[in-house]
Amino acid sequence: MQFSTISSNETLYAMALTRMNFYQPAAILELYRALGSATAIFEHRHRVRDILPDASQRLVEQLAQMDQLLKRAEAEMEYDRAHGIQPLELNNPLYPQRLRECDDAPLVLFYKGCADLNARRVVSIVGTRRCTSYGQDLIRRFMADLRQLCPEVLIVSGLAYGVDINAHRQALSQGYPTVGVLAHGLDDLYPPRHRQTADEMVKNGGLLSEYFTLTNADKMNFVRRNRIVAGMSDACILVESAAKGGGLITMRIARDYNRDTFAFPGAVGAMYSEGCNNLIRDNGAQLITSARDFVNAMGWTDDSTLHEAHRQGIERQLFPNLSAEEQAVVRVLQQQNDQQANMLAVKTNLPIARLASLLFELEMKGIVRTMAGGIYHLLS
Repeated sequence: MQFSTISSNETLYAMALTRMNFYQPAAILELYRALGSATAIFEHRHRVRDILPDASQRLVEQLAQMDQLLKRAEAEMEYDRAHGIQPLELNNPLYPQRLRECDDAPLVLFYKGCADLNARRVVSIVGTRRCTSYGQDLIRRFMADLRQLCPEVLIVSGLAYGVDINAHRQALSQGYPTVGVLAHGLDDLYPPRHRQTADEMVKNGGLLSEYFTLTNADKMNFVRRNRIVAGMSDACILVESAAKGGGLITMRIARDYNRDTFAFPGAVGAMYSEGCNNLIRDNGAQLITSARDFVNAMGWTDDSTLHEAHRQGIERQLFPNLSAEEQAVVRVLQQQNDQQANMLAVKTNLPIARLASLLFELEMKGIVRTMAGGIYHLLS
């Protein structure tokens, strides 16, 4: 990765300011926006009250010692150059412009990847780290259907267990670029078991963090990174959540940023649907049950692929390669999922022996799954 001299100096000063930004984020951002660059702040570091008369004594003292922070910033820049990481200061055109408008935007982001962080459409998907089979199926179907309706979308999440990792993996499986926002430096990965997925994301998407290397994945860092997940997106979707959780924090931040917020409903009393149901009940998110609901609510129906499909009067066939009998079974499960074989036999008018054979074939094709109690569940 190549850095110009001017860009490197500006980035270096911005990175040095980032070292004090954790404790003085609002003041640093106000100063940055007033002067227009990190370089200008560096040049005025001994005269900060000329620009901010109400600057705190701590900020004045920190800026006066800014030279000492440059050594750490220089070491960070050397590491970034050696490992394909690009620091993006607030004025960099590659910085996520949606996030840039937020009052608490990070002064610098560290990015490793190839996705356009200013893609035409950016969607964040969040939720519990204890994603159930219901949540996994929601994500799988949503991503597959969204791909047909809107082929060009950047998917953002936090690369954590549960909803996050399922969102990233399903995005990759559909050919979507996907970005993971991390709560630590890009020299490490938490959780480590997601390394293979993270490596795939760098090739089709990327990894993003506001933290220097050697920064641990502390609890507070996860809370802070939620504002990046929310701020860089057009919309935020909650898949599953308990009554309390990080996904709900991200949704609150998204609403504060005037982003569109959506949630999938779940069964009454289900632990990991309680947060979604409460949010919908309290008008904190719009209810969606499908990708089409989401696309219509966002007004994204102007997509050329969708228009072409409507023009030709073509409705996408979910299972074009199935036999007529297999299609009949799928249609019944589409109308009402999770049914026992005897009920399927009645509704499809198929002999139970023939139905058992069909269900076995559908399971081998990855279309249905057998659940406890002999219940059959449609996966896609």
